[in-house]
Amino acid sequence: MTKKTWHKDTLSVRGGLNRTGHMETAEAMFLNSGFVYPSAEEAALAFEGDIDRFLYSRFGNPTATMLQERLALMEGAEACLAMGTGMAAMFSGVASMLSQGDRIVASRALFGACYSVIDEILPRWGIERQFVDGTSLEEWEEALSRPARMVFLESPSNPMLDLVDIRAVAELAHRAGALVVVDNVFGTQTGQKPLELGADMVMYSITKHHDGHGRVLGGALLGSEEMIRGDLLKFYRQTGPAISAFNAWVVLKSLETLSLRVDRMAANASLVAEALADHPEVDWLRYPYHPSHPQYELARRQMSHGGTIVSFNLKGGKKSAWQVLDALELIDISNNLGDAKSLACHPATTTHSSVAEEDRLAMGIGDGLIRLSVGLEHADDLIADLCRALDTLRCD
Repeated sequence: MTKKTWHKDTLSVRGGLNRTGHMETAEAMFLNSGFVYPSAEEAALAFEGDIDRFLYSRFGNPTATMLQERLALMEGAEACLAMGTGMAAMFSGVASMLSQGDRIVASRALFGACYSVIDEILPRWGIERQFVDGTSLEEWEEALSRPARMVFLESPSNPMLDLVDIRAVAELAHRAGALVVVDNVFGTQTGQKPLELGADMVMYSITKHHDGHGRVLGGALLGSEEMIRGDLLKFYRQTGPAISAFNAWVVLKSLETLSLRVDRMAANASLVAEALADHPEVDWLRYPYHPSHPQYELARRQMSHGGTIVSFNLKGGKKSAWQVLDALELIDISNNLGDAKSLACHPATTTHSSVAEEDRLAMGIGDGLIRLSVGLEHADDLIADLCRALDTLRCD
């Protein structure tokens, strides 16, 4: 047996394990900023690259390296870089690959901060950007009918759970000369494999499902050795978005239960979606594995489960959404997601409040929308809490 033949659940426990001479059972935590050298000559050789060793924790750290190797093995990627936050990973990915005069095509339905980076920051550097309806292959075809350097997308999207046909878009992008970067946070590492669908690089906020307990921040980019160890690594070493050894260690330990947690959360989300779909106060509901989703067949084709997020819209708009959120007793109000605890938020006034109203509405994010991150509580208790909160609307 080799690591290449191990099941992903085995890799989540054993992948990248590198014990010290003390032969500890759990992964070691290296909380040092620097490393020492037995001689000045070895230090010089190390910086010239003639010796493969750790130099400085901003460049690399043994604990962070274990995390990166494990994530890469689980993803089926050649290499990985872990960073301090998900947005550090996103920004590093686009900033290291794009130059003045380049063109990026992105799905319009993005997390608010990702949208702002592409819409506001990149154009300042002379980078052309074009947004498309990610669900429309016709718009992708038109946008990629001329050369582009990068395609950036989320699938499912935050918070509307719109799907992009990753395989079809990747084919169009590669013909246009573009690299394909997929934010797979909502798809989850256990539920969707963008690299197998043709993507060149996968991005995660490992703050979410990978940690899964609301404790630490982190991000990751995964792809080929050439891509991760090329311009991206140079950018990473010079700009310093490194993940701390402590945060890397926490996520390493969480990876051991990733599939157990996420599969249970996705099963709960499916039950919650089924219960809310026909509730009289719910105008419409989105969950990729619910038959009412407009891209249900695509979801079944490119995802192995429906994810952990359910979004639903209330007929009464913002007033009703806030009333329901305030009436929840079990589920917490929070803009985080992927946690063991179920969390709900009002995207229009939280995660996407920085997006101009016109652009937000173009994404489909109205004032009545609630995004629910389903956790590990018993599904019956979650459904009871949601239905009781929704029933308060009938008392008005």
